[in-house]
Amino acid sequence: MPLKDTILALATPHGESAIALIRISGFQTKEITETIFKRTQTVPRHAYLGVYRNLKGKEIDKVVYTFYAKNASYTGDELLEISCHGNPLIAQKIIEDLIKRGCRVAEPGEFTRVAFINRRIDLSQAEAVMDLIRARSDKALETAKKQLNGSVRNKVNALSDSLLQVIAYFEAYIDFPEEDLPPEDFESPLRKLITLKEDMEGLITTSQYSTLLREGVKTVIIGLPNVGKSSLLNALIGEERVIVSDKPGTTRDYIEERIILDSYFLRVIDTAGLRKTESTLENLSMDKTREQLASADLKLLVLDSTNPAPIFPQDINRQLENGQTLVIENKIDLPDSQLHEGYLPTSSHCRISALTGKGIAEVKKAMVKILASDIALPTPDAIIVNARHANAFEKAKSYIYEAIVKIQNKSYNELISNELRNSVDALSTITGEIDNDAMLDKLFNSFCIGK
Repeated sequence: MPLKDTILALATPHGESAIALIRISGFQTKEITETIFKRTQTVPRHAYLGVYRNLKGKEIDKVVYTFYAKNASYTGDELLEISCHGNPLIAQKIIEDLIKRGCRVAEPGEFTRVAFINRRIDLSQAEAVMDLIRARSDKALETAKKQLNGSVRNKVNALSDSLLQVIAYFEAYIDFPEEDLPPEDFESPLRKLITLKEDMEGLITTSQYSTLLREGVKTVIIGLPNVGKSSLLNALIGEERVIVSDKPGTTRDYIEERIILDSYFLRVIDTAGLRKTESTLENLSMDKTREQLASADLKLLVLDSTNPAPIFPQDINRQLENGQTLVIENKIDLPDSQLHEGYLPTSSHCRISALTGKGIAEVKKAMVKILASDIALPTPDAIIVNARHANAFEKAKSYIYEAIVKIQNKSYNELISNELRNSVDALSTITGEIDNDAMLDKLFNSFCIGK
């Protein structure tokens, strides 16, 4: 953003609402505030009730506005927030008037980018802003808040400080060979580097939870045709999302819905019924069911309690027996319903009527119990859920590994130090200390307008 630009954006979603929030930031902000609201002594961070009048003096709306001084705002520049009535026409009229006063519409993520440039936040915190906006579960919110509060930055700084201490040790013998230094001891720095490599490996391991936090727990509903899979999905999401039919093969492709269950965000997938058929189309659908099952975090196996337990192919059985399976015995409202507690006896069972809704609450409790015990997320200060961060830690770790090999091979200190400095540089890209305009453009373009 050019230094003399004053940017503006609608910071609330488009459409009708009770309140719409318009945000402007830049060197003209204070002057614009005083000109519009005729107040020469605006106290920063104080909410005022005022009348917004356009350049022609015509009243547009009665608003609440708050001015933030330079170095004491989200962006680090002067910033004004205007809360008007949530009629899109009113918001648009205010935006058009602000443009006439010298503002320009901000690009996606530009407010946060300015905050980064002004060193109000580092790059990992900037990325956490969007993670916070997009979080769909308590765990995802908690992780984003930790990162926004500097959890990743603090970890990067600690690792970098430790690396710099080791670098200083080796470079002392390079820069001051004539000084009266003690004999070189490779064992102590070697132990430190091994510990640092292990710390990075632990952080990288947490990146496997990225999909669970960002996209949700993949929950696959499977079973024979007409056992009530689609009815179960409708009951879980609380609406008639899926067509229910007595005719086998109605669901020929998987259907995906997202729900929040307790503190978990779930991607619930209704799949085609598993059965022998001559239909090429249905066989293709069942192949897709196998693919979904293979990558499922939680499996909901639906049985028709009025029929004998199903017999599945061995590959399906292995997947079901591999934990995280909840057996749901449906159609208990029918008189010939039977218990199937002996089927997959190591898995939890729930008996329900998807038609009447009986037992659905118990199913949800059982799902949460499995998630809490089998898919528990780690609770360290820093969890790496960003692919860019994971790649940077991988690079930093690889350089440390090369340094360890060189120490063990008694290589020159210059070569060892060079590997360790490369590792520090890799870590620096996480917080943005090494500037890369192309990378920044790509990152901030994924943000919302007004953020």
